[in-house]
Amino acid sequence: MAKVNLLPWREAQRQQRQKNFLVMLGVIAALAVGAVLAANQVMNNLIDDQDGRNAFLRAEVRKLDQEIERIEELEQVRDNLISRKNVIERLQGNRSLMVHLFNQIAQTVPEGITLTNVRQSGAELTLNGTSQSESRVSDYIRQIESATWLADPTLRIIEADESDERPDQPFVFELRAQVRSPDQQEEEF
Repeated sequence: MAKVNLLPWREAQRQQRQKNFLVMLGVIAALAVGAVLAANQVMNNLIDDQDGRNAFLRAEVRKLDQEIERIEELEQVRDNLISRKNVIERLQGNRSLMVHLFNQIAQTVPEGITLTNVRQSGAELTLNGTSQSESRVSDYIRQIESATWLADPTLRIIEADESDERPDQPFVFELRAQVRSPDQQEEEF
């Protein structure tokens, strides 16, 4: 039998495998470095794209903030205009108030009472006058209670008039009432 030495062939094969392993290791390392660099590039591109979208959104948010400020200004202008309109409507509604008020005063004054002074301060009306009797003043208060433009009558003073200016009306009185339109009286109930 012949003796064959397989050692150099195996040694050569081992060296070839080791060389192949190192080459493969180098290729895999190069691919890994390439993959890391590519992933880094992709991530940087994604970050740049997201930064661009964020900048766009910030610009749009600034525009919307400006529009919101403009809307708030317009709402304030609208509220001012509505309050002015309400004042004008209230003035228009109260325009005929004096006519109704004097008409109501004339209708409610019973016989035997003479009004000497009528004053209005805001919604309060002060009526001063003379009367033939205390019961006539009570009738006058009841008339005011049933009136549509006057409400809440309060008798402040009723006393005997000691001067002889009006012997037929010996009592002096002061009466206060609230001036209210029929609409205001309905809102209270």
